Amino acid sequence: MSRIFWDTNLFIYLIEDYGKLSERVVRLRERMLGRGDQLFTSALTLGEVLVKPLDANEEQLAERYRYAITSGATIIDFDIEAAVHYARIRHDRTIRPPDAIQLACGAAAKVDLFITNDDRLAQTAVNGIHFIASLEKALI
Repeated sequence: MSRIFWDTNLFIYLIEDYGKLSERVVRLRERMLGRGDQLFTSALTLGEVLVKPLDANEEQLAERYRYAITSGATIIDFDIEAAVHYARIRHDRTIRPPDAIQLACGAAAKVDLFITNDDRLAQTAVNGIHFIASLEKALI
């Protein structure tokens, strides 16, 4: 059993139709469920995925996101421990603050794998996260 953190876009691909990206995320989630892996994300993810549906007044889509994330994943708050990780991550000024929050929450939760669709983040090493991988290179 592994502790796996999903960055925001993976939930978007899971809920909405993004063709091959969606198919890949569905296969990844099925494999995780089969192995008994734990899914993690941050409260920031929930906020980020709700912006577009709420702006478009799509309450049903917003509710699908809220339900999928809150029922299927452990949501990590940006707490004091995450803030300390954030400060260390932001030492690298090329990492944008929202990305640093995501990575900091994953580090605070001591995840085994952080999966993102941001190839730039996949090149990063963060204490507290064993592996960071792009969705394309994540073994499914």
